[in-house]
Amino acid sequence: MIETIRDRVQGANRISPPLLALMLAIALFFLGELVADGFVNFNQATNIVRLAAFLGIIAAGQTLVIISGGEGIDLSVGAIVTLGAILTFRLTEGRAELIVPVLALVLLVGLLIGLVNGIGIVFLRIPPLVMTLAMAGVVQGLILLVTRGQLEGETPEIMSQLISRPLIFDLPGVVFLWPLLGVGMWLLLERTPYGKMLFAVGINRMTAKLSGINVPLVVMLTYGLSGLLAALGGFVLLGFTEQVFLNLGDRYLFPSIAAVVIGGTLLSGGKGSYWGTMSGALVLQLINSLLQAAGLPQAAQLIILGTVLLVLISLYGRQQAFRQ
Repeated sequence: MIETIRDRVQGANRISPPLLALMLAIALFFLGELVADGFVNFNQATNIVRLAAFLGIIAAGQTLVIISGGEGIDLSVGAIVTLGAILTFRLTEGRAELIVPVLALVLLVGLLIGLVNGIGIVFLRIPPLVMTLAMAGVVQGLILLVTRGQLEGETPEIMSQLISRPLIFDLPGVVFLWPLLGVGMWLLLERTPYGKMLFAVGINRMTAKLSGINVPLVVMLTYGLSGLLAALGGFVLLGFTEQVFLNLGDRYLFPSIAAVVIGGTLLSGGKGSYWGTMSGALVLQLINSLLQAAGLPQAAQLIILGTVLLVLISLYGRQQAFRQ
């Protein structure tokens, strides 16, 4: 009997968490037909993938931070997303020729904010949750100080055309951008020295240090990349909303963590993938779509999503073996 159970567990472990999350997403999609007639169709699938793409892009940096271990979660992501969108909105003023230089500036600002997070965590030994939460407050304060609540500017028309409107086969541009980012993240994590060092740091920082890895540099770079990718998420999100709000990125903070965990990245660090985060983003968006199709109020949707994350934290967050 024990051998049978062991064989079943080993067989389940052969299925990678990203694949399991993807299978769950597919199952949820077809389950939608039971919730609402006509739910399963091409337009609905396209809309789900499009909305999941924005969350997936924003969660890319969160994936790196959580893989790095050390109780790392970046709570400044939402504020940086908002800042990235506001900077793009104000500085481009609707002019297409300014998109590239403004994008470069936005990415640089996000990178610098992330590096400040990393410096505080590495050299001042401030816990990541405290440091990134404080940084979120600083960024939000700076936004209010600079804008004074007046969000003036304009979104370049070409951004909306390339990001949210149909390009090829009636698919919006973000649907093509997201897989490209996925390939880039895979190359970063699996085919670069940084990726190998990141996983080593996430498994055990002391062992990584003894192996010759510059742990402080890896951690700082990781939080810098998280800020950069969050700023990119704000830039891309503006192409969808075409307007900015003072809390534009706040609604993505909680789901960005949930998507990473649902995709199989361990909160203890050292194990995970961006493919899993992409699948997790699809799962979350499908849950949202199903709840909306069922006619549940926003409060009930937030409660259900919060419960899902708490359950996953209880399953993954205590796996101390990956820290030893």
